[in-house]
Amino acid sequence: MVRTLVVSTENIDDVQEAVAEIQAQLDMDKNLLKNTVGIITCHLEFVFSGVLKAICESLPFDIAGTITTVQAINEHSGTLLLTLMVLTSDDISFKAVMTPSLKTDPANAIREGYREAAGTGAEKPVLVFSFAPFMVENSGDEYVNVLTEVSGGAPCFGTLSVDDSADFRDCYMLFNGEHYRDRMSMILVYGNLDPKFYIATISENKILDRAALVTSAEGHILKEVNGRPVADYFEDLGLTKASETSYAMTSLPFMLDYGDGTPPVSKVFIGLNENRQAICAGTMPIGSTLYMGVFDKDDVLLTTGNAIHAALSESPGASGMLIYSCISRSMSLGSDLMAEMELLNRESGGKVPFMMAYSGGEICPTQVSESKAVNRFHNNAFILCIF
Repeated sequence: MVRTLVVSTENIDDVQEAVAEIQAQLDMDKNLLKNTVGIITCHLEFVFSGVLKAICESLPFDIAGTITTVQAINEHSGTLLLTLMVLTSDDISFKAVMTPSLKTDPANAIREGYREAAGTGAEKPVLVFSFAPFMVENSGDEYVNVLTEVSGGAPCFGTLSVDDSADFRDCYMLFNGEHYRDRMSMILVYGNLDPKFYIATISENKILDRAALVTSAEGHILKEVNGRPVADYFEDLGLTKASETSYAMTSLPFMLDYGDGTPPVSKVFIGLNENRQAICAGTMPIGSTLYMGVFDKDDVLLTTGNAIHAALSESPGASGMLIYSCISRSMSLGSDLMAEMELLNRESGGKVPFMMAYSGGEICPTQVSESKAVNRFHNNAFILCIF
């Protein structure tokens, strides 16, 4: 059994007051059990003001997470906010760790960090939470593939950080009060926990029928589709001008079908490089098929609502929900920035403690079996872990 506590503060400037506020809400003497860990998210200003560090130093357990642009817990959402989800249990244990730098050899860094946390024990975690900075030079798919490999196929759930700068220069991962631009943190969960996962992307009727086969690609660089330069594909769709502007096509996600019987995954096109090849926010495997979709506010709320309803109806006795939603979904909401979070709050009705934050890339299984989870890296996705 796990007990879930969610707390928050809007106090950016007064360190002592912010610490007192969080500690009062947690009421640790009454609420904490034998094993405890925290998952945190906050606006960048909490890092610079020292509030993040002070709060984490005041708490007797490991805390990992990321900065974000918008976030929520039950009945409280906002931009200039710090939120903390605390998981505590007598029969479930947690191991938290931070990797070395992801700049030169991210795969080896993730392996090293995981093995430090897992130790020599043979037990496979029931869940791995992971948190990493958004780094243009790295592929989130590589992170996920390595985590799946080193954990023996454990379900992996997490996020890449996102800030509100134009160039995403301050996308920090957070670990025990410190902030990092080039490291991943993980929380390995062991014991009697049965997490379930839900993903919302785009409705089928919003997907165009112009399928394209990936015929040449290198990692997250898409070079050719249907045997032709990818720039020609955009021209055929009348999207040449949009494709030449970075992030101009966030409302036109790719749905990528791996052709292996697993559900399609949403990916974002970032822009063209100097060779007019497509830079994507995720690996584009040769032989996969991509479909372009059309994203809008109504469909964001429809698909999100469907995922929330399914999660709550299928797990009526849940202890908590952790949720991340791609920043591109937020952009599609226009001026109604809190609409997705307000929908979550209405649907949950205060029955299940939750924390939700916007994301620069989402990590969530598309399938889970007793032997192995099919973990994927997503863009344009709303992901939900209920436990």
